[in-house]
Amino acid sequence: MESSGVLAGGLHTKHILSPPYNNPTTLLFPTSTQRLFSPSSLKLHNQLSLTHSATRSVAATASSTARETIELADICWDDLGFGLVDTDYMYYMKCSSGGSFSKGELRRFGKIELSPSAGVLNYGQGVVDDGGKFDAKDAAEEVLVVVVLKVLSVVMMIVYGQGLFEGLKAYRREGDSILLFRPEENALRMRMGAERMCMPSPTADQFVEAVKLTVLANKRWVPPQGKGSLYIRPLLMGSGAVLGLAPAPEYTFLIYVSPVGNYFKEGLAPINLVVENEFHRAAPGGTGGIKTIGNYASVLKAQSAAKAKGYSDVLYLDSVQKRYLEEVSSCNVFVVKGKTISTPAIKGTILPGITRKSIIDVARTQGFQVEERLVAVEELLDADEVFCTGTAVVVSPVGSITYLGKR
Repeated sequence: MESSGVLAGGLHTKHILSPPYNNPTTLLFPTSTQRLFSPSSLKLHNQLSLTHSATRSVAATASSTARETIELADICWDDLGFGLVDTDYMYYMKCSSGGSFSKGELRRFGKIELSPSAGVLNYGQGVVDDGGKFDAKDAAEEVLVVVVLKVLSVVMMIVYGQGLFEGLKAYRREGDSILLFRPEENALRMRMGAERMCMPSPTADQFVEAVKLTVLANKRWVPPQGKGSLYIRPLLMGSGAVLGLAPAPEYTFLIYVSPVGNYFKEGLAPINLVVENEFHRAAPGGTGGIKTIGNYASVLKAQSAAKAKGYSDVLYLDSVQKRYLEEVSSCNVFVVKGKTISTPAIKGTILPGITRKSIIDVARTQGFQVEERLVAVEELLDADEVFCTGTAVVVSPVGSITYLGKR
């Protein structure tokens, strides 16, 4: 069944799904902003009132008799990091070029078959930003060895080669209800990215339904409340064989999941960033504004160097002026001064983050002035606070930023 209602901050509606098969677990899909970690001492976080106690709760409408006790997977939930854990099922759906995606299916999580000339491994769909220094030919050659033996559905060269992906989370709440955070927004963002990459894409309804089915099939892997979340990775790739530079003749849509903990090793402690002024994540006219896989390969060199020096991550500047803030490697950035919150405007080189959008909506309802504009790197020196947002990082406070050797 489906129910809708207005939630905190006016963030659309909620969805309540009862499984269509003989499984009485209720799955909730609220679209309010959830604060799913302990609040930091930072004043902005307190002012936004995104703690558990301040978040409007969403109760399941199913009766208690329509619930069952879920036996959780036998792993140590206290030691979850942000890494892959093999779960039970993945979702699989295919489409020919110029066609539409047909009804998909759940499969046991495992290997998939790909031709060495699959579009995702060669030219098909994906990487462009010239600031990334990423060579599609090298990626294809490196992955050939594993392709002929069959490839795991999450092999890094595929997940970071060519294609599109999304990321969202499921959380377990009291009473074993399971919540998703605004999945229709991920569906719409994937469709936007697919249009840019000349790829067909599942409809928003197909996307959301596939996510629901995959989460339900892997519900024993959703961590207990307060122990983490189930990370959901939808992946769209050109899987048909192609030699020349052209769109792939066939496409595959996959979803797999993994229980995760905190993204940064600091956990909930403030992170330490370094501003990168040599390498760039994206360029105007490129693909920095969509979630194409190659965007993330381009940050690995600078990120690895930064982590080797003890930094948590890298903050990138624009590739033209080399002065204005863009993104951290995998998340958006906000700068706070008094009651004004500033964040780089979405102009084609910055990913339109769903957590970013939610924070902006909630902040405005809380009386903050939110400015989406060019934010000069010098403004960091005078900021009261800086924080990052994203599906993986949630909301992460920044403790220090180093720019041109000055911390």
